[in-house]
Amino acid sequence: MNTFEFPRSVRLLSPGDFSQVFNNTEFKASNRYLLVLATPSKSGDSRLGFVIAKKHVKHAVQRNRVKRIIRESFRLNQHQMANNDFVILARPGISDLENGEIREMIDGLWFKLRQSNGKRPNKNKRK
Repeated sequence: MNTFEFPRSVRLLSPGDFSQVFNNTEFKASNRYLLVLATPSKSGDSRLGFVIAKKHVKHAVQRNRVKRIIRESFRLNQHQMANNDFVILARPGISDLENGEIREMIDGLWFKLRQSNGKRPNKNKRK
């Protein structure tokens, strides 16, 4: 049975976790306001981290709102995705969007990642 929780174990917390995703990105999905980077997880669970700069989203209230919406979407979709570590990067203008628009965008990006995840390059393939 799937649990729809968001415990500490499904969060990217350390700088090493983030650099692992940035240095070994295998999958990307983006739109005008969001970029999602993904790499296979070594922890056995899908994990999520955020990079939402004050430069792009000025007020803490807005940054927290964006993170809350994306976190909820991840929580509901994590069981449909392969075990990857995800980093979400926010781009300028995302704070001007309504909650429903942000939710539709991130759900669309999760869908793109699920589609591309099945096309993972086989690095161990013999020639």
